[in-house]
Amino acid sequence: MDVLMPQLGETVAEGKIVKWFKTVGDRVAPGDNLCEIETDKVTVEVPAISAGVLSAIHVGEGAVAPVGAVLAVVSDGSTAAKPAEARAGPGAPAPTPAPAPSLAAANGAPRPATPRREMDLFREVETPARSFGPARANGILVTPLARRLATEAGLDLAAIAGSGPHGRITGKDIAAAISARPAPPPSLSRAEGFDEMIGDIHRARPHAVAPVSTMRRTIAARLVESKSSIPHFYLSAHVGIDRLMALREEINAGAPKDADGNPTYKLSVNDFMIRALALALKAVPRANAMWSRDGVLEFDHADVAVAVAVPNGLITPVIRAAETKSLSAISNETKELAARARAGALQPAEYKGGTTTLSNLGMHGVVAFSAIINPPQATILAVGAAERVAVERPDGGVAFAGRITATLSCDHRVVDGVLGAELLAAFRASIENPLAMMV
Repeated sequence: MDVLMPQLGETVAEGKIVKWFKTVGDRVAPGDNLCEIETDKVTVEVPAISAGVLSAIHVGEGAVAPVGAVLAVVSDGSTAAKPAEARAGPGAPAPTPAPAPSLAAANGAPRPATPRREMDLFREVETPARSFGPARANGILVTPLARRLATEAGLDLAAIAGSGPHGRITGKDIAAAISARPAPPPSLSRAEGFDEMIGDIHRARPHAVAPVSTMRRTIAARLVESKSSIPHFYLSAHVGIDRLMALREEINAGAPKDADGNPTYKLSVNDFMIRALALALKAVPRANAMWSRDGVLEFDHADVAVAVAVPNGLITPVIRAAETKSLSAISNETKELAARARAGALQPAEYKGGTTTLSNLGMHGVVAFSAIINPPQATILAVGAAERVAVERPDGGVAFAGRITATLSCDHRVVDGVLGAELLAAFRASIENPLAMMV
């Protein structure tokens, strides 16, 4: 029975073995955790679903394997384990990772048809040997290998004609598209010998090379894709928050207590921001949309993703239909999702599918910043820290007031300047008149 790298999300193509809980020769029972896997978003444990003996480990700790790869074998104990397949550990040589599928295999070349039993995170089935067959990405038929190669190369799958069965895009098509691209002009940094200067510094000074986590590598690829393929533009506005801060203090002071005497909720400024952004998207529905190869997709609900910093990078749990939820419900849901995000316990459905994102760096003292859009979304709102500034009163005098700077990043294919301005104005109206958000 093969233990496979599970599919933990539509866009997840590979995972890294963080730890093996069992060694070769150990007996396992249903429910015993075999290993811990890290993807770009979460860390999960893979359990055994049948009793037996762990007879082989093919992918050692720290190694990366594609979805569907054989990680280990659980047998009935009648077959002796091979010493070369022993688990990697301190003082022991690491096992040779299972090779990634070849380009020929990914492109549809025949594979052995001997039936075998497969065990993955979700099911145990009788099936022929698994091949890395076609999958759909945004409606496009594409092999997992081709999808990964296209992401790494920054290619748009919609612009590539597939040569595989039924128009499937294969690794060969991606390789051809990469070869057909014009050579980039020489970079200024290379022309001026910048790379050589960095090399000299590295040789002359002590330094360390920090390993890149799967999450950080994925974030880097997605941000490069976003800035390269999405025409960003930015709109900023000053937003008064004095009335919001007063209302927040009053609501928190009157929050009901639980059996232990603790308030059942405590609203943060961020909770008001989430609801205000959701209400703004409902007020300006054409901005609650995203670009697709079939046209602009417009959504009925405002699903607001909230940027949460985690040890290896950033993750964005989603508050679904935030315009329909009370401030207290948003507050409790956000806290619960953020805590599980930092623990690496979010499920893919909890951080995918947002229609916009809120990124708040005010608690870190950042006054204003411009955020990169999280594709395929069309907007992201960046909120800075509150500050006290002098403002002119209607009578000509001067007074001090609290304000924040909100910067909206827009995908110009979906949200043009006027539409973005309307969305930002609707957000500002809710923040400056917070009682309207209580309705």
